[in-house]
Amino acid sequence: MCLIRKRLAGSWGIPKGTVDSGQTHETTALNEAWEEAGIRGRLVGEALGTYEYEKYGRALTVMVFAMEVLEHYKDWAEAGLRERKWASLEEADSLLIEHPAHGFLSRARRLFPVDA
Repeated sequence: MCLIRKRLAGSWGIPKGTVDSGQTHETTALNEAWEEAGIRGRLVGEALGTYEYEKYGRALTVMVFAMEVLEHYKDWAEAGLRERKWASLEEADSLLIEHPAHGFLSRARRLFPVDA
Protein backbone atom coordinates (compact mmCIF):
# COMPACT_ATOMS: atom_id res chain seq x y z
CA MET A 1 0.00 0.00 0.00
CA CYS A 2 1.23 3.48 -0.83
CA LEU A 3 1.11 5.97 2.03
CA ILE A 4 2.06 9.63 1.95
CA ARG A 5 2.75 12.42 4.40
CA LYS A 6 4.03 15.95 4.23
CA ARG A 7 7.78 15.95 4.63
CA LEU A 8 8.82 16.06 8.27
CA ALA A 9 5.20 15.51 9.38
CA GLY A 10 4.39 12.82 11.87
CA SER A 11 1.36 11.00 10.50
CA TRP A 12 0.83 9.00 7.34
CA GLY A 13 -2.24 9.22 5.12
CA ILE A 14 -3.48 8.57 1.61
CA PRO A 15 -3.66 10.81 -1.47
CA LYS A 16 -6.82 12.90 -1.65
CA GLY A 17 -8.01 16.08 -3.28
CA THR A 18 -10.89 18.23 -4.42
CA VAL A 19 -13.00 17.21 -7.40
CA ASP A 20 -12.64 19.95 -10.01
CA SER A 21 -15.56 21.03 -12.16
CA GLY A 22 -16.12 18.55 -14.97
CA GLN A 23 -14.12 15.80 -13.25
CA THR A 24 -15.37 12.59 -11.65
CA HIS A 25 -14.42 11.19 -8.26
CA GLU A 26 -12.58 8.39 -10.07
CA THR A 27 -10.56 10.75 -12.28
CA THR A 28 -9.72 12.90 -9.26
CA ALA A 29 -8.52 9.84 -7.33
CA LEU A 30 -6.18 8.88 -10.16
CA ASN A 31 -4.94 12.46 -10.60
CA GLU A 32 -4.27 12.92 -6.88
CA ALA A 33 -2.41 9.60 -6.69
CA TRP A 34 -0.12 10.89 -9.45
CA GLU A 35 0.30 14.42 -8.07
CA GLU A 36 0.77 13.52 -4.41
CA ALA A 37 2.43 10.09 -4.58
CA GLY A 38 3.89 9.72 -8.08
CA ILE A 39 1.92 6.57 -8.85
CA ARG A 40 -0.26 5.59 -11.78
CA GLY A 41 -2.63 2.68 -12.07
CA ARG A 42 -6.24 1.63 -12.31
CA LEU A 43 -9.02 1.76 -9.76
CA VAL A 44 -10.28 -1.61 -8.55
CA GLY A 45 -13.98 -2.02 -7.88
CA GLU A 46 -16.32 0.58 -6.47
CA ALA A 47 -15.37 3.16 -3.85
CA LEU A 48 -14.44 1.58 -0.51
CA GLY A 49 -16.45 4.29 1.25
CA THR A 50 -16.26 7.90 2.37
CA TYR A 51 -15.12 9.90 5.36
CA GLU A 52 -15.39 13.56 6.34
CA TYR A 53 -12.85 16.00 7.69
CA GLU A 54 -12.66 19.73 8.22
CA LYS A 55 -10.30 22.06 6.37
CA TYR A 56 -10.36 25.85 6.27
CA GLY A 57 -13.60 25.82 8.26
CA ARG A 58 -15.39 23.63 5.72
CA ALA A 59 -16.55 20.03 6.06
CA LEU A 60 -15.13 17.99 3.17
CA THR A 61 -16.01 14.45 2.12
CA VAL A 62 -13.33 12.07 0.83
CA MET A 63 -14.30 9.14 -1.37
CA VAL A 64 -11.74 6.33 -0.92
CA PHE A 65 -10.80 4.00 -3.78
CA ALA A 66 -8.45 1.03 -4.05
CA MET A 67 -5.93 1.26 -6.85
CA GLU A 68 -3.75 -1.31 -8.52
CA VAL A 69 -0.42 0.49 -8.94
CA LEU A 70 1.02 -0.09 -12.40
CA GLU A 71 3.81 2.52 -12.37
CA HIS A 72 5.66 4.52 -9.74
CA TYR A 73 8.19 7.26 -10.31
CA LYS A 74 11.17 8.54 -8.33
CA ASP A 75 10.20 12.12 -9.16
CA TRP A 76 6.68 13.56 -9.28
CA ALA A 77 4.83 16.87 -8.95
CA GLU A 78 4.82 17.02 -5.13
CA ALA A 79 7.94 14.96 -4.39
CA GLY A 80 9.55 18.00 -2.76
CA LEU A 81 6.54 18.41 -0.44
CA ARG A 82 5.59 14.81 0.29
CA GLU A 83 7.20 11.60 1.36
CA ARG A 84 5.98 8.26 -0.02
CA LYS A 85 6.13 4.95 1.84
CA TRP A 86 5.30 1.45 0.61
CA ALA A 87 3.71 -0.59 3.37
CA SER A 88 2.08 -3.98 3.67
CA LEU A 89 -1.59 -3.85 4.63
CA GLU A 90 -0.52 -5.10 8.06
CA GLU A 91 1.93 -2.22 8.50
CA ALA A 92 -0.62 0.26 7.10
CA ASP A 93 -3.06 -1.02 9.72
CA SER A 94 -0.77 0.31 12.47
CA LEU A 95 0.40 3.46 10.64
CA LEU A 96 -3.18 4.56 9.85
CA ILE A 97 -4.67 3.58 13.22
CA GLU A 98 -5.91 7.14 13.86
CA HIS A 99 -6.57 8.06 10.22
CA PRO A 100 -10.16 7.97 8.90
CA ALA A 101 -9.07 5.68 6.03
CA HIS A 102 -8.11 3.00 8.56
CA GLY A 103 -11.67 1.66 8.53
CA PHE A 104 -11.38 0.79 4.84
CA LEU A 105 -8.32 -1.46 5.12
CA SER A 106 -10.42 -4.59 5.68
CA ARG A 107 -12.30 -3.88 2.43
CA ALA A 108 -9.01 -3.33 0.61
CA ARG A 109 -7.75 -6.66 1.99
CA ARG A 110 -10.68 -8.42 0.31
CA LEU A 111 -9.74 -6.84 -3.05
CA PHE A 112 -6.06 -7.70 -2.64
CA PRO A 113 -6.01 -10.90 -0.56
CA VAL A 114 -2.29 -11.53 -1.08
CA ASP A 115 -0.28 -8.67 0.38
CA ALA A 116 2.49 -8.20 -2.17
